[in-house]
Amino acid sequence: MTGRDPQERHRASTPLELLFDLTFVVAFSQISGQAAHYLEIGDLSTALSAFAFTVFAVTWAWINYSWLASAYDNDDIFFRVATLVEMVGVLVLALGVPPVFHSIAEGGHLDNTVVVAGYVIMRVAAIALWLRAAAHDAARRKTCLAYAGNIAIAQVFWVVLIFLNLPIGTTFAITTVLILFELAGPVFAELRFGRTPWHPHHIGERYGLLVIITLGEIILGTILAISAVVEAEHEWSVEAALLALGGTSLVFALWWVYFTMPSGTLLARHPARAWLWGYGHIILFGSLVGVGAGLHVAAQVISHEAHVDAAFALICVAVPVLVYEIMLFTLYTLLLRRFDPFHIWLFLGGVVVLAAAVLAVSAGASIGTALLIVAASPVVTVVGYETVGYRHQEGALEADAR
Repeated sequence: MTGRDPQERHRASTPLELLFDLTFVVAFSQISGQAAHYLEIGDLSTALSAFAFTVFAVTWAWINYSWLASAYDNDDIFFRVATLVEMVGVLVLALGVPPVFHSIAEGGHLDNTVVVAGYVIMRVAAIALWLRAAAHDAARRKTCLAYAGNIAIAQVFWVVLIFLNLPIGTTFAITTVLILFELAGPVFAELRFGRTPWHPHHIGERYGLLVIITLGEIILGTILAISAVVEAEHEWSVEAALLALGGTSLVFALWWVYFTMPSGTLLARHPARAWLWGYGHIILFGSLVGVGAGLHVAAQVISHEAHVDAAFALICVAVPVLVYEIMLFTLYTLLLRRFDPFHIWLFLGGVVVLAAAVLAVSAGASIGTALLIVAASPVVTVVGYETVGYRHQEGALEADAR
């Protein structure tokens, strides 16, 4: 494990990395389903707080592995077995999602025992890999040891937190400090001791692939909503067709918008900008899981099993779409370090469309009709980019290269 070449040509995600990503399908599905359950009964505080905690836990696990693999994946037996151990840890982490939601709803103490157990399993493998890299890569030994040390120290505190059995408010305060410590670890290691040989185009592709996987939650939510209509009406109808078109169009437009961002090119030019870009994706991934949860709520409303109305369900979809668009424009601007006023018009156009969707369902429009309007929000950006915006991007990239 002497480190990969960060300038390697045609570097792409490996079959092992793609297999590893599949475990996150389960984890995101757990989060989406649990968040939807508490949203549909109107317990907004539990849904939001537990959602934030579990989304961070899952996405941070993925980020830790993906940057390590980009720098040191030599695809030998040791690395493959370590990845297997990490996958088991992710699945255990996913099993710990429901207890987290339930304990927050009960209001006693945060039951993160299973989540932490999953992290212990993952981090045994991660620490072993970082120590092995430290032994083999003399030039970056201190960096690798700093990574291993940060992971080990953070994990000790997470385990201690289980046994303290503190009130939930106190636990969340300590959790916030631990999360900040976790986030600071890679920054300290790489800025203090030198950068690991991660590959910019590979990292850009890895993040894009997780976006695609997370979009699967929206497809699942769409299927649930369509099934609810078909079961209620005992046949296919216009409403079912609207839900199918709206949900699929929303997924497609969100995918299209994301891949207008030239991540790999800019990360290769400006590796120091990777921090905000990489960490900001935690919110972006969460927003996509949130859209899926909102569609779960819509399905329950359609089947008359929810305690909220159609307007609330539509808001549960529109708000995470808005967060996604905010994060996408923000990450693009931070990565390019160039503000384009044209983006404001695209963003405002998308916001107006989302507001129109909420007003439409509040005025009596069906969820299928409103969902189709929501799908038009990212389409505003797609049309703007494909007609005018791509020229702005080309000019900005040329200016950045000078």
